[in-house]
Amino acid sequence: MTVRITLVCHGSTEALRRAVFPTDDDGLDEGGHRDTARAAPSFASPGRPEGVVLCGPARRCRETAEGLGLAAAVVDDRLRDRDHGRWAGRSLAEIQAEDPAGPAAWLTDPAAAPHGGESVLALVERVAAWLASRREPSGRVIAVTHPDVIRAALVHVLDAATTAFSAIDVEPLATVRLTTAGGRWRLRFPRPT
Repeated sequence: MTVRITLVCHGSTEALRRAVFPTDDDGLDEGGHRDTARAAPSFASPGRPEGVVLCGPARRCRETAEGLGLAAAVVDDRLRDRDHGRWAGRSLAEIQAEDPAGPAAWLTDPAAAPHGGESVLALVERVAAWLASRREPSGRVIAVTHPDVIRAALVHVLDAATTAFSAIDVEPLATVRLTTAGGRWRLRFPRPT
């Protein structure tokens, strides 16, 4: 059976605009709500095949799913954002002023977790395990999640080095489709509708 997963990045947040590490309590900002409402018709299209709708547990993911008309989304903890540990809610500049070696290690070593949270390597492994577990009867999944989770999925699907993680930009409400028939994953960037 072919599995089709559409990964949707949550809408914009104030933390993103201010360039601070997010917390789970961060919701969508005004622009995030507006853009999500504008994108909703493409997710609520009549005739769209039924499938499983999931979202990460953070407020911004739940608000995005609701704003897209995916209110029946089931929270899946494996779609949670990368754990930024003690850096959550703080800017990179603030952290660099306190601990210049920490951000340097975080930016260059995928196994490093100087913030006491989750490393890129651990995140990629978590997301790879989540992808491997997807065997829905309908074969279709929509998952509202975070930029880092989508980056990790792309690194895994492309079998790229984890150092490629930081070279991938994922904008708010970006979507990517992944398909597999049990073998290799394929990557698809859908046209906006």
